[in-house]
Amino acid sequence: MIKNFQQTINEEIEKLSAELSLPPSELYEPIRYMLSMGGKRIRPLFVLMGCDLFGGKMSDAISPALAIELLHNFTLVHDDIMDNAPLRRKKPTVHTKWNTPTAILSGDVMMVKAYQLICRSKLPPKILDSVLSIFNQMAIKVCEGQQWDVNYENLHKISIQQYFQMIELKTAVLLAACLKIGVLIGGAHQEDANNLYEFGKNTGIAFQLQDDLLDVYGDAEKFGKQKGGDILANKKTFLLLKAMDITSANQYMNEELLQWMSIKPTEGKDAEEKINSVTRIYDFANIKKITEEEINSYHKKAITSLERASASSEKKKELIDFTSALLQREV
Repeated sequence: MIKNFQQTINEEIEKLSAELSLPPSELYEPIRYMLSMGGKRIRPLFVLMGCDLFGGKMSDAISPALAIELLHNFTLVHDDIMDNAPLRRKKPTVHTKWNTPTAILSGDVMMVKAYQLICRSKLPPKILDSVLSIFNQMAIKVCEGQQWDVNYENLHKISIQQYFQMIELKTAVLLAACLKIGVLIGGAHQEDANNLYEFGKNTGIAFQLQDDLLDVYGDAEKFGKQKGGDILANKKTFLLLKAMDITSANQYMNEELLQWMSIKPTEGKDAEEKINSVTRIYDFANIKKITEEEINSYHKKAITSLERASASSEKKKELIDFTSALLQREV
């Protein structure tokens, strides 16, 4: 079933991309470029799987699913600008391949197109109102999370609780909204929709922790991003915050970590030295294992919420197996 959903999503994205062969090409070509990068399409897939979980029709959910994929790609384009990221899925980021003004405008168009897709769906008015409400709340929360992320870059230290609040907004609410939208389209009651929202939220937090981990310990060739990018940008990830807490008992190690956090080399030997040095501190503090345990904890919370939902055990298992496989990935 998942492969069928993925095939449908890819086919519909190809159709959507063909519709965007418009002038000015400088505006629309970056959108087609982003959509052509592929990826696992987890967010639209969650919409379709949520709908199917309660016996809904895929045809009802496909437009909202594509809308969320467009919104997600809009956030990626703008995030890459803010992070000055050179790569996305092993390819040059939009602002690198074109320029920053073009990337901003193309991202804006993706956001507008996302709303168009939702509005052209043939959902009953009551369901459409709910979908738009969830979509709007989610879009605002994602922007709030990104702003907190930007704010935290300039702070010496934040709490781990602040970090989790930030990634819930920036990352997790998007997955949560995907499932909630999908199950409501599929005919679920509000209680089940809320349970699936919690499943998506906790899964999203686990995914973000996994991304933080892969940024340091993943294979750069497979991961498709610059390895150690978070370290170079002084991102307040779980790994960094936990390492600061643990090394507080070791003055030399803590001072070294703080010293590296005070500089931002972007490339060359200095950047490589910073990544290697901070990673060595993470190894000393056993950060990889601690992060993996945190990922498992949030995944268990997600499963507990899903088990409360009144969907079939077989379909719930399919969702659990899918998310478990993603959390065991090395890329």
